[in-house]
Amino acid sequence: MDTRGQFALWTPDDLPQRLEREKVTFYLGIDATADSLHAGQLVGLMAVRRLQQAGHRPILLLGGGTTLVGDPSGKDAERPLLGEEQIQANAAAIRAQLERFVDFGAGGALLLDNADWLRDLRLMDFLRDIGKHVTVNVMMGKESVRTRLEGREQGISYTEFSYMLLQAYDFLSLFREYGCRMQVGGTDQWGNITLGIDLIRRMTGDEAYGLAWPLLTKADGSKFGKSESGAIWLAADKTSPYDFFQYWMNASDDDVATYLRLFTDLSEEEMGSLLAAPPEQRAAQRRLAHELTATVHGQEGVDAAERTSTALFGGDPTTLSEEELLSVYADAPSSEGRLDGATLLDLFAEALEGGSKSAARRTAGQGGAYVNNRQERDLDRPVTEDDLLAGRSLLLRKGRKRYHLVRFG
Repeated sequence: MDTRGQFALWTPDDLPQRLEREKVTFYLGIDATADSLHAGQLVGLMAVRRLQQAGHRPILLLGGGTTLVGDPSGKDAERPLLGEEQIQANAAAIRAQLERFVDFGAGGALLLDNADWLRDLRLMDFLRDIGKHVTVNVMMGKESVRTRLEGREQGISYTEFSYMLLQAYDFLSLFREYGCRMQVGGTDQWGNITLGIDLIRRMTGDEAYGLAWPLLTKADGSKFGKSESGAIWLAADKTSPYDFFQYWMNASDDDVATYLRLFTDLSEEEMGSLLAAPPEQRAAQRRLAHELTATVHGQEGVDAAERTSTALFGGDPTTLSEEELLSVYADAPSSEGRLDGATLLDLFAEALEGGSKSAARRTAGQGGAYVNNRQERDLDRPVTEDDLLAGRSLLLRKGRKRYHLVRFG
């Protein structure tokens, strides 16, 4: 079950053998606090994918109901609560991303929302029928609660304290309605998972299973799934395919072997060959980036990332869309321009020579002036629409590294 180091905890002890003998329906809860999944959730998504490939049936449970409450697991402070309309909008956006990882075809995965049964749940019925089976002693002993209680300044609200009971009720509801026998999640969810298993045993007398993967950290101790600019999202409008591709290209040699095992379906032989290549070739990182970008954004995402990468390192930028162009040169200075007879000299001098036209001519004469990554020695000609990238922008470059993007309205 775990030849690739995917899982860290499971119950019962013989779960690997049981999963070899029987096919089970299992579920993973999906946070709906954002309108996109992020790289930190890839470990779970790949685990679900592999379990489905092994013949087990996944249920992806969107937390449309529990997101209204908020999960304290792994959180140092209570998060702002979202409105129901925002949660439903987030859930709709997440659905399309999940289809990249699991098969929702006939007899395949199910996509459910716990708001369907939590929205109309009566408090008195919940306390009488569910609450009596769970002791506060057990709930207080869970690490997610204990950690928050130790932080005297923050503490934990009753709203968040009740989250684990709602999650246990989710497991019970799925067990009864869909024959769902196993919950999967990260090790930070283990307390919630085992509470659900215990609730099912107390209320039905049946046995349920739990399976958890380790929380992933980088070899240097920094948080996985984040770059200097923030979270790495799966939505292209939050993290471009190029930036997504580059995140994996920048994986350290110490991390890339783990990532290949967790996030790709490459064989041991293929991975061994990649890892044996000279480090300066970054063959393992490139294959990792290619595989993950193709999974998340499709082959068109890989093509866009490679076009963008080529343009960034002096290639032809004319193939880029406006979005790709802005992504590549997001850190470059930019200005607004008008097609009113302005010459390349006017723009180059203003953008890269402090307004000095003589300096701009000198740079061009020495071969250091580039327009759209093409060397330009004659800066006196006017700018025309034919010069504009994606119909709107002009890329100026001095030497090898100084860029400036002029955008025309």
